[in-house]
Amino acid sequence: MTTNRIVVGVDGSTQSAQALRWAAQQAVRSGATLRAVTAWELPTTYAWASWPIDWDPARDARRVLTETIAKTFEGHPPVELEEVVREGGAARILIDEARFATTVVVGSRGHGRVAGVLLGSVSTKVSEHATCPVVVVHGDQRPETAQRKEGTLVAG
Repeated sequence: MTTNRIVVGVDGSTQSAQALRWAAQQAVRSGATLRAVTAWELPTTYAWASWPIDWDPARDARRVLTETIAKTFEGHPPVELEEVVREGGAARILIDEARFATTVVVGSRGHGRVAGVLLGSVSTKVSEHATCPVVVVHGDQRPETAQRKEGTLVAG
């Protein structure tokens, strides 16, 4: 069941903060609810013995999400905001979240089209597999100035 919900991926980067701001502006304009999602997963290349005993990746992910929201909106989000932290790869989690959303918003890391394909970026994977429209925000852009290009909504 799809609801009037905008899902935005947040990883603490400047690009994800810009995507969060764009998604919030769009939620205000459309009356949608906003769901900010941070994904985390354990690195597979490290031995458990090398991790600090008190390390809690879910707690760290929650902190990144909370701090990004607070910094982006100076403590006052313009819409009701649901904060979600899930275990798993970012692309997989956002694709799953898309099942219940009208739009998924992700930030761009600034890679060109070829670099994005070669790197297998989250935005590329989500754009290819999400079941709803995906907005990739390039820079600090407002929803009303987004342009349609090659079948993809481009903001920035």
